[in-house]
Amino acid sequence: MNKYFPNVSKVKYEGPKSTNPFAFKYYNPYEVIGGKTMKEHLRFSLSYWHTLTAGGSDPFGVATAVRPWDGQNDDMALAKARMEAAFELMDKLDIEYFCFHDRDIAPEGKTLAETNEKLDEIVSQCKELMKKYNKKLLWGTANCFSSPRYVHGAGTTCNAEVFAYAAAQIKKALEVTKELGGEGYVFWGGREGYETLLNTNMELELDNFARLLQMAVDYAKEIGFTGQFLIEPKPKEPTKHQYDFDTATVLGFLRKYNLEKHFKINIEANHATLAQHTFQHELHVARINNVLGSVDANQGDPMLGWDTDQFPTNVYDTTLAMYEILKNGGIAPGGLNFDSKVRRASFEAEDLFLAYIAGMDTFAKGLTVAYNLLQNGDLEKFMEERYSSFNEGIGKEIVEGKVGLKELEKHALSNNIIVNKSGRQELLESIVNQYIFEGK
Repeated sequence: MNKYFPNVSKVKYEGPKSTNPFAFKYYNPYEVIGGKTMKEHLRFSLSYWHTLTAGGSDPFGVATAVRPWDGQNDDMALAKARMEAAFELMDKLDIEYFCFHDRDIAPEGKTLAETNEKLDEIVSQCKELMKKYNKKLLWGTANCFSSPRYVHGAGTTCNAEVFAYAAAQIKKALEVTKELGGEGYVFWGGREGYETLLNTNMELELDNFARLLQMAVDYAKEIGFTGQFLIEPKPKEPTKHQYDFDTATVLGFLRKYNLEKHFKINIEANHATLAQHTFQHELHVARINNVLGSVDANQGDPMLGWDTDQFPTNVYDTTLAMYEILKNGGIAPGGLNFDSKVRRASFEAEDLFLAYIAGMDTFAKGLTVAYNLLQNGDLEKFMEERYSSFNEGIGKEIVEGKVGLKELEKHALSNNIIVNKSGRQELLESIVNQYIFEGK
């Protein structure tokens, strides 16, 4: 297929010295690192929405993107053209996975029944293309936030009719995800939050959202869907107070409603920024709680207070992200999906390739550096030494639960000299830099 991007050939690995903008410099998909290929480690996935449907509009201007699949006679013709373009793009970039919202791939009809018919027609086309190009669905989801019906939320709406519609939409999206062999299903609470408590019954909204998630768990079991359920935290935008603020908040919610055994977390780098966390922090919290499931691999702009969804180019961030992912033992059946869009001024079709190449190279470099860091153990050795006081004496007794406040008071009264050691943050940051700069 060479219909939509005739000026771009299959993108290949040419190494760091290549000057070809349409070649990988660091992502060598079949290079083996730690017993797995780069492709297996990174599990790259094309995110359908920002890649195929985003037009470059913003609050201050109309769409700028020039796309070769535009100009179709009707919405279904456009949907089918986009689907063809998606697989051509994945084929040329050698991306194995993709993910989507239901409304990304098929337009909404006048009724729910008509909408489902349109979706089924596109899914049939998608199955054929998946077989032809040997591509897989990383995860599916339902867009329960864009339509005006979701103005007050979906699972947390004040309108029972809207709740019922959202449930029906999720049911269909689950069926479609199963039909396409999806390895996961994501819940992003796009409007699951509130603007003011003056008109919000927070307790009922949270209870209802938990009910909706339990319904999804029950229905998945009924239809034999065995993929991983994921929740994607986001602190704000579009609502001022999102119920899924960050990983810790989502964990508290899941544990309150006894849902933690059914869900893991889909971490987005830009959402971590909006929550005033680092990308590594969110991955780390998920990892140590055994809920790291998948990653939206974009980056944000710390100087902007909204979700910029940029392709990742910060090697420091990707290094520390892959450090956490490697320590997690990987993220399969999750992956690294690019919930990213080209900048508004990058409006030509070829810019999509340049953006993906930049993001894939950046994570590939991060993988290599992170693996070397772990193999040599520089950070691990420092960490072990820093907390060594808990391996013996009173520290060991604390960890083993053998002492209480009285015993600790007795120990403190008999020990008048306390000596702390430097945390040496600057040294550790320079060590990470050395690995990045020299490829140590």
